[in-house]
Amino acid sequence: MNRIDPKLAATLRQPAELIERGLAQTADLADLERVAARYAIAVTPEIAGLIDPENPDDPIARQFIPSALELISTPGEDADPIGDDAHSPVAGIVHRYPDRVLFKLVHVCAVYCRFCFRREMVGPGKATALPEGAYRDALDYIRGHAEIWEVILTGGDPLMLSPRRLAEIMADLAAIDHVKIVRLHTRVPVAAPKRVDADMVRALRVAGVATWVAVHANHPRELTVEARAACARLTDAGIPLVSQSVLLRGVNDDAATLEALMRVFVECRIKPYYLHHGDLAPGTAHLRTTIEAGQELMRGLRGRVSGLCQPDYVLDIPGGHGKAPIGPNYLSHPNSGERELSSESKYRIVDYCGDVHLYPPKP
Repeated sequence: MNRIDPKLAATLRQPAELIERGLAQTADLADLERVAARYAIAVTPEIAGLIDPENPDDPIARQFIPSALELISTPGEDADPIGDDAHSPVAGIVHRYPDRVLFKLVHVCAVYCRFCFRREMVGPGKATALPEGAYRDALDYIRGHAEIWEVILTGGDPLMLSPRRLAEIMADLAAIDHVKIVRLHTRVPVAAPKRVDADMVRALRVAGVATWVAVHANHPRELTVEARAACARLTDAGIPLVSQSVLLRGVNDDAATLEALMRVFVECRIKPYYLHHGDLAPGTAHLRTTIEAGQELMRGLRGRVSGLCQPDYVLDIPGGHGKAPIGPNYLSHPNSGERELSSESKYRIVDYCGDVHLYPPKP
């Protein structure tokens, strides 16, 4: 099943290429070579064109240009930070929740995020795709578990497969009676939008299952005219889109940027879905925020933007225990004095302005 579509000819993959393009400094070459020996690098022309080389804190560069800080591991970081291995009954499958599985088809991406939680599974010396025998075993596992309602194609990036191969996979999944939803997680509409052509769109539509696509973007500048057109090709074909973002220090950890990102998603007919707290992947501490900072940002979104623009702020609990919502809490029990004033007043609710109200209200 090693059939990756060979487009992306001008993708930058070596530190020397980044330096030649002015996206990294010559003085950093030795450190960047050490990073490249461990973690994959890929910057497509579309992403490279978004980077301001004059800005040392450019939010696009922080996501994709390697840094010597990636060589520093901190306590608690883990090569499998969300515990995929603990829930992998056969190669390529992660069955963490009863009604859905991850199906990891490929281990390559159009671009490689410097904060990726699967960074130890892609890159130098790693397999590029699930072998054919393992693919068949994974399908057998899905067929044998009638509780599986949704299959999430991930990796790597499933849209790195050719349309022909994707059409085969979609048909294989649609032939399983109890599979009703196929969701694909991808950066491709943003990082390589030309790949989302008519052939790709046709490959994703198959009778028997509903196809959803989760688009990963972290900064409003990523939703270029070309990226918006790629997303429109999917939505115009009847494929609903949701968003995935990661809260990242120096990228989107301020209210204005996060608000703009969520608005742009909705303008592109992409429903904001998850805002992930940064996972404890090795060498990513310089990009993680605190949970308290994330909660404050989410509190700021509430009331400032439409409910359509509200993602769930979630944390993947280390060790394979799944996602938990970690947004701010607006509900609490009143103290004893307030309870004495009204036996019906059971809760205190904080509105988006920070004012506190009793519910039910006092007569």
